[in-house]
Amino acid sequence: MRRRTRLSHLPLNALRAFEATARHLSFTRAGLELRVTQAAVSQHVKVLEDRLGVQLFRRLPRGVALTDEGQLLLPSIVEAFGRLTETLNRFEDGHYQEVIAVGVVGTFASGWLLPRLDAFRKAYPRIDLRLFTNNNRIDIAGEGLDYAIRFGDGLWHGTEATHLMGAPFTPFCAPSLARRLSRPADLKREVLLRSYRQEEWPRWFAAAGLQSPVLKGMVFDSSITIASVAARGFGVALLPAALFQDEIRQRRLVRPFQIEVALGDYWITSLHFRRPTPAMLSFKSWLLETIAATKRSPGKQAGT
Repeated sequence: MRRRTRLSHLPLNALRAFEATARHLSFTRAGLELRVTQAAVSQHVKVLEDRLGVQLFRRLPRGVALTDEGQLLLPSIVEAFGRLTETLNRFEDGHYQEVIAVGVVGTFASGWLLPRLDAFRKAYPRIDLRLFTNNNRIDIAGEGLDYAIRFGDGLWHGTEATHLMGAPFTPFCAPSLARRLSRPADLKREVLLRSYRQEEWPRWFAAAGLQSPVLKGMVFDSSITIASVAARGFGVALLPAALFQDEIRQRRLVRPFQIEVALGDYWITSLHFRRPTPAMLSFKSWLLETIAATKRSPGKQAGT
């Protein structure tokens, strides 16, 4: 029985020669890239083939072609070199740059997190934070995320959820539209902008002591889009006031009534089996501490 080949026994130069030759399908061009002779590349590949006990290339009159075995080996070699390069690139000035990937529901990203990212960067310059926005539908494992910041009840299968902040919803509209609203029942005459969560307006009307009208018209998958449509005077939006402070301060949106309804909270979630890295712990601690500081000083500006 043939002895198994250990990865530690495979020479790095032979693996590099194989990968370069597979890309160029030429020993000569691979040699030019690696700054060695064509004969040296060919010899490195031959060493690898001998170690593995298979032929990786078919030698042709002009160039080479991968064998079935070579095609099977290539993706793993490319991935390994890619991961090695990415890791080495994280070292800067003698320090290691840690990467964390965070999926964020778009409303929280634009209304709270993005204005404070510069403060995080200054506090943790060695963390490479990568953000991916979504409409609250996300697969942490499938998308390779370390964390996901979500809106809801905190109950997502297979995840550990830590509460970030409440965000009760209340009606908002353009100032021109607000002038014709004197009592909550007046909303029944207006266009009520809706999200894919169909229970939002009925629950708000119930909190106001009213029967909800029949809802119809366009449906949006983002509170950001709904807010933009409302600011243009096309209808009334139900939004979390805490995440649209800029629009409120600039009076692009006004709040005709003070009645609020809790439809969910914001949570930071991670997979149960995911062991947090130091960078993950730093980001989560910063997030929680910054939110707590904002609650203590509501008027405090982002990044200060």
